[in-house]
Amino acid sequence: MGDVAKDLTAGTIGGVAQLIVGHPFDTIKVKLQSQPAPLPGQAPKYAGAVDAVKQTLSAEGPRGLYKGMGAPLATVAAFNAVLFTVRGQMEGLLRSQPGAPLTVNQQVVAGAGAGVAVSFLACPTELIKCRLQAQSALASSDSAVVAVKYGGPMDVTRHVLKSEGGVRGLFKGLVPTMAREIPGNAAMFGVYELLKQSFAGGEDTSQLGRGSLMVAGGLAGASFWVSVYPTDVVKSVIQVDDYKNPKFSGSIDAFRKILASEGIKGLYKGFGPAMARSVPANAACFLAYEVTRSSMG
Repeated sequence: MGDVAKDLTAGTIGGVAQLIVGHPFDTIKVKLQSQPAPLPGQAPKYAGAVDAVKQTLSAEGPRGLYKGMGAPLATVAAFNAVLFTVRGQMEGLLRSQPGAPLTVNQQVVAGAGAGVAVSFLACPTELIKCRLQAQSALASSDSAVVAVKYGGPMDVTRHVLKSEGGVRGLFKGLVPTMAREIPGNAAMFGVYELLKQSFAGGEDTSQLGRGSLMVAGGLAGASFWVSVYPTDVVKSVIQVDDYKNPKFSGSIDAFRKILASEGIKGLYKGFGPAMARSVPANAACFLAYEVTRSSMG
């Protein structure tokens, strides 16, 4: 249980660091992903990431960039406990002998296993977060005031439980969430280990400096989004879709309709903010995790 406790503590601190650094970028990503496709001859609500930031600051102030942060912050301990603990336990199963470093391929497998586990925590958390982040993007484009449908994370939860099928409603988008988390975490942990071993010149990465850990963590985070971004777009539009009058019947239908109406470009809405977020946020996360974990022995 000692290793589990260490992974829990280090993972939690890493998750908090990631959230504080990356949430504003994530808010802009979701706004761009969830804005409705414009009618013929009309301009989209947001012309791009910079315009989305300007409109958000103008209408909601700096706090608007941190909309929906309560849900992931409240669950960051549980999320990172599962992610890093499952990964740690899988590392133990995959090792040829106690203490032996894992190969890159073994880290890919460990990351995929952790992705399966965290999907069940990520789905309801992401649903609540996306609902709060996307409110202004889903408001009518000619509205002078941001439409407020939800008062906060608990308000979203109550609404979904009462009006969208109970607990099952909180797991809307589970399939695309899993399709994001499993390959995404496999890629992220695999790239992280590959880069660490490259920087260290071998499998022993225990002496790497903080700069190397930040670079490896930042690029590993970028690999997550590069590998699964269209899936994340599908997840977001499904989770903010109207329950009573849905536009999409499922993940495949959402994928096809986005592709038909907006082309490949539609599957990469918000990609710039996602990539801008992934490098510093994951650099902070992995550095905080590694420093905390090593300080605990």
